[in-house]
Amino acid sequence: MSTETLGNVGYTEDNLQTLKDAAHIRHRPGMYIGNTDIEGMHHLVWEVVYNSVDEALAGFCKNIFITVHSDESITVSDDGRGIPVGVKADTGKSTLEEALTIAGSSGKFNNDAYKTSAGLHGMGAKAMNALSEWCTAEIKRDGRVYKMEFEKGYATSKLEDLGPAPKGQTGTTITFKPDPEKFGDILFDYDRLGTRFQQISFLNKGLKLALADERVGKSDTFHSERGIAEYVEVLNRSEQTNYPLIYINKQIDGVTVEVCFQYTQGETKLEMCFTNNAYNKDGGTHLSGFRGGLTRAIGHYGKKANLFKEIELRGDDFREGLTAVINISHPQPKFESQTKVKLTSPEVEGQTSSVVYEVLSDYLERNPKEAERICKKVLLTAEARIAAKKARDAVKGRKDALNSGGLPGKLYDCSSRDRENTELFLVEGDSAGGSAESGRDREFQAILPLRGKVLNVEKAKFEKLLENNEISALISAVGVDIDNVEDVSKVRYGKIIIMTDADVDGQHIRTLLLTFFFRQMRKLIEAGHVFVARPPLYKVTQKKETRFIQSREEMVTQLTTRGLKNTTLRATQVDRPARDISGDELTKLLPLLDEAESAVVGLERRGRNLDELLTRAVDGLFPTYNLYEREKNKEHWFRTTDEVAAFKQALADELKREPVVGEDYTLDEWHDLKSLNRAVTKLKAFGFDAADLVPLQRIAGREPPVRYTLDHDGSNKSLVSLRELVIEIRRLGEKGIAVTRFKGLGEMDPEELWATTLDPQYRTLLKVTLNDAFKAEEMFRTLMGKEVQDRKAFIFSNSLKSVEDIDYGA
Repeated sequence: MSTETLGNVGYTEDNLQTLKDAAHIRHRPGMYIGNTDIEGMHHLVWEVVYNSVDEALAGFCKNIFITVHSDESITVSDDGRGIPVGVKADTGKSTLEEALTIAGSSGKFNNDAYKTSAGLHGMGAKAMNALSEWCTAEIKRDGRVYKMEFEKGYATSKLEDLGPAPKGQTGTTITFKPDPEKFGDILFDYDRLGTRFQQISFLNKGLKLALADERVGKSDTFHSERGIAEYVEVLNRSEQTNYPLIYINKQIDGVTVEVCFQYTQGETKLEMCFTNNAYNKDGGTHLSGFRGGLTRAIGHYGKKANLFKEIELRGDDFREGLTAVINISHPQPKFESQTKVKLTSPEVEGQTSSVVYEVLSDYLERNPKEAERICKKVLLTAEARIAAKKARDAVKGRKDALNSGGLPGKLYDCSSRDRENTELFLVEGDSAGGSAESGRDREFQAILPLRGKVLNVEKAKFEKLLENNEISALISAVGVDIDNVEDVSKVRYGKIIIMTDADVDGQHIRTLLLTFFFRQMRKLIEAGHVFVARPPLYKVTQKKETRFIQSREEMVTQLTTRGLKNTTLRATQVDRPARDISGDELTKLLPLLDEAESAVVGLERRGRNLDELLTRAVDGLFPTYNLYEREKNKEHWFRTTDEVAAFKQALADELKREPVVGEDYTLDEWHDLKSLNRAVTKLKAFGFDAADLVPLQRIAGREPPVRYTLDHDGSNKSLVSLRELVIEIRRLGEKGIAVTRFKGLGEMDPEELWATTLDPQYRTLLKVTLNDAFKAEEMFRTLMGKEVQDRKAFIFSNSLKSVEDIDYGA
């Protein structure tokens, strides 16, 4: 029988590939960092910081410094022991190179160097390195400073000995830039970084994490002496609390169980889970163990004290209004994946449950007044749940609407009953609802107009939800009963799409709706059913032709594309033929100029300018080492490490001692100059160098000068330097068009609404996810909760941000 009859056509031994180390990581990044969106890119930072935190857990690190640079690279530096640099006898490679390039290499497979650690698989640093455009490691160890460079997971330099380290200084400094080939144009989020580092500071008493962002000149330092007890207080700062803060810390079978929790007057619960500093957003065995121990301890005490009477209690009754942090230190934990989102160590459930039950039971016995208050809180929650159920059944039409398929009268339903392919649009106001109803495809699109501001469920009691007409209509249309939030199988539409105006009122309504789904139907978000429509921001009219542009970024792209059409850049130099650049060549040049511009701006912010640096350039490239000699108050610039070594030797002969790194000279601007040289190297392929980025009249000693002229449809414009080219191209793109910026759905007629926002072929939808549930929880508590002061503080601290942010995102 032939292989063709077996269906094995084209599958031979030649199809088998072996990918190792960086090659495999780059081919399957999701295995190592979860995804290549913003969460995955930030995971690279977490992996590097976790290594520094592991040094803190081992007792050797007190400070971690994180700096975001202007080119979206990031530096993580600590004062730990420093990664070993000795040469491995079996491979001939330095330990540093293996630690950053060889999959499975780790100092954490046993517990000799680290009793507990977040890194277990020997993959975190390798994943960071492999998915970075470039990476540099600087190690202070054994009285010396070492340095090594990498690109896309492979070493591009040998291990360099830079000289003696300052007395007593040790540590590791990693600088890397996430590879745009893998992450596109994603930017580091300062708030996301700060939130995580604040968590780490709470989990490690006394450890200081300093975050600085050179892009915006912002910085924060995170430090805590009280640990997770302070963390719970911070989490509850937007809540009314008059219940005790209960702290538990006990070791059992080599596992340390640390828990702190506090009840609030609110109804929402927040449980944060960590294992060896890694945030387990999906919980795991320590969470189930905590819940079991809490329920048993309070339940046993309440029955013993005759506080619960004959009422039937549920597990959720014990957790309403509860804020808890569960932190486990484990020598060999097991996780669901490399990203450590869920702890799966089976023994931890029993250990955590036992510790919580034992310590909490003892606390309740010794503090009867506090115990009674907690039990009454649980009892009131159960009674409110039962009363809400009765109120739910008593609301007119409520039972039929939720359980018998009844629908609200103002719903414009679709004809299809294929749930996976149907859509429900929640539309702001009757006017926009009318346009949407007229413009929709009635086969699969349903419209539910919502009148006025939706109820803020963050503040409202359960009974208020049931009495509110808009909320009742929303629940009925969606088909999911908020009395059983874990079951979303009866949702009536595959997509639930929030469609509001881009103005302040529209954003407020969107926030209220997101609050409702986050608090009352979170499972719908987790299951991927909730979306936000993104109506176009611009309408572009050219003669009788109309186009819609989704975002500012897309508008810039469109203007650039128009500006490039029939445009030629002419470079003219005396006694040489003119050179014309147009078409695809000019299109490819623009992003290189953007890259160069970013590097130049970074240098200018540091007080350097290209005029000054050009005098030191050789073959269009700049020296990357700037050594400062303190004795003579003089700078020295070098291009290679050999030049640096020669200078150091000469200086040592003069000083009669070996100069110390950071004492007699400092390495400065290396990062910015490296970035600029990378950009200039690419520009050189076009025949340009760094001098072309400087206004001609400021260039000293360059003869004969190059003149740049931009020719567009027969009109000419002289450029002062190549740095003007990108902006000038966009200006050309604005000619002959009228741009209208939309503010509301009511400004669109049904045809426009269909073409831009309803038509699946052309619209843009943003899926609402819970990638950072803690950040969402904190934001909803702050913006929608009862504490006015926290809301004011948030508004004032963010008041300087561009109001145009209103038009973007979910």
